[in-house]
Amino acid sequence: MEATATATTTGHVRNSTFVEKMVLNKWFWICASVFLFAYPLLKSIGRRLPNELPVITTLPYYSFFDETGRTFGSSELKGKVYLLHVMSSDCSGICDLSFKEVQRVQHRIRGVVDRAAIVSLTVKPDVDTPAVLYAKARELKANPNVWRFVSGPASEIQALVVNGLKVPTQLGKRTTTVEEVILSNHLVLVDQEGRVRGYYPIVKDGINKLMIDIGLLINRKSKS
Repeated sequence: MEATATATTTGHVRNSTFVEKMVLNKWFWICASVFLFAYPLLKSIGRRLPNELPVITTLPYYSFFDETGRTFGSSELKGKVYLLHVMSSDCSGICDLSFKEVQRVQHRIRGVVDRAAIVSLTVKPDVDTPAVLYAKARELKANPNVWRFVSGPASEIQALVVNGLKVPTQLGKRTTTVEEVILSNHLVLVDQEGRVRGYYPIVKDGINKLMIDIGLLINRKSKS
C-alpha cells in the first residue's frame, strides 16, 4: 500500500497554468514585441496636431535703430519669429520683472538663435539713446545675436506700439497709450511674416505658453 501511494504521488503530472503556457509560447513574445514597437507609432499617427495660432494683426513696416546705432526693423527681422517687449530703461517695478523674464526667454531660445529673436522697444526715445540702450543690454547680459534694444522717432514708435501691436489691457480692452501697453504686462509674439500671433502675460504660465508657441511657429515654418 505504501509503495503504491508513493508511486502515485511521484507519478503525478502537474498541469501548467495559462500564464505559464503563454510565457513558454514563442508566438506570445512575437506578438508582444510587435505591439511594443507599433503602439508608439500608431499613437503618434493618431495624435492631433495643435491648432494654428490665430493671426491677430499684421505689423506695418518699420525701420528704427538698435543699441549700436545701426538701422534695425522689419527687414532685419524678416524670416524670424520674434518676441517684442515694450519697455523703457528708466522704468522700475513692473519693468524689472519683465526684464528678468525676457532674460529667461533668451536663455531658453539659445538653441534657435538663427530662427528666433527678442526685441526690446523703448517708448522713451528721448531718454533711451543708443548709448543708454547699449549700457542696458550689457547690464542684462543680452546676446546681440538674439536680443536687440531698439529706439526710433517718438511718433513712429507711438504708432507701432499702440496702433500696430493692439495689445490688450488686463480687462481685455485695447490699449490706447504706450503707458497702458507697459502696464498691461504682456509680451507680443510676432511670426516670420511680421504678423502678431499672441499676447503673453509676464507670469510663469504665460512664459511657458509663449515658449510652446515659439516652437510651434518655428517647426511649422521648417516643415512648410
